Amino acid sequence: MPQIISEEISELVSMASYPKNLYYKGNSSLLKRPKVSIVGSRLPTPYTKQYTYTLAQALSKRGVCIVSGGAMGVDAIAHEGAGMDNTIAVLASGIDVYYPAVNKGILQAIEQQGMLISQFEPDFKATNWSFVLRNELVVALGEVLIVTQAACGSGSMRSVEYAQKMGKKIFVLPQRLGESEGTNKLLQEGKASIISNIEAFASSYGNAPQNASIDKDDFFYFCQQNPILDDAVAKFGERIYEAELCGQIIVSEGRVKLI
Repeated sequence: MPQIISEEISELVSMASYPKNLYYKGNSSLLKRPKVSIVGSRLPTPYTKQYTYTLAQALSKRGVCIVSGGAMGVDAIAHEGAGMDNTIAVLASGIDVYYPAVNKGILQAIEQQGMLISQFEPDFKATNWSFVLRNELVVALGEVLIVTQAACGSGSMRSVEYAQKMGKKIFVLPQRLGESEGTNKLLQEGKASIISNIEAFASSYGNAPQNASIDKDDFFYFCQQNPILDDAVAKFGERIYEAELCGQIIVSEGRVKLI
């Protein structure tokens, strides 16, 4: 059953109008994680497919939740790269309507493991204007906006306009001349930054732990900051030493680091 989010989501105050209602299914704690929005073409090239997936996966390994719009193409690939348990799909339809139908399996998996969110009534069917509102919500939730491929005049470029109004940084993948003319134009005009090294970009959000057993919780995010040992012990006590014994962290030169 869909639920309504009762508390204010601070990221959404940047929207032109805060949503009257927000319905969700799944794990609402994902809203408290660091979040990045990824959008792009519904007909991505093989190159874009590969690097959208790799980018989403690299960010997810560092505990960053990937936000996208549940659409065909780049959206679906970004959700899959993040993993169904670390992604938020923002719907242009009601929370009970799996649209597009071709992505029903992905959306159901996100419902079970990640989070679906919608500002529309549960049985609402998507319309042209609801996609526009969906795009604004996708952009608002993320710390930055990444556009991996887009044509001029596309819905993804409308998302760029929202990001500009909200003062968010915009990043794009490098693309060949004649392809992804929208993102190439953003670079030409100095309105976006290029992601030339995915691991280096993702590492600006933290370390990818070698030990997959560590939970992406408050302890994980705290350790991503390479804190001073005394501060870590003051906050988490014996868990620091337990994590060290389990091989989840190391203490080096007085600082805690994820392994």
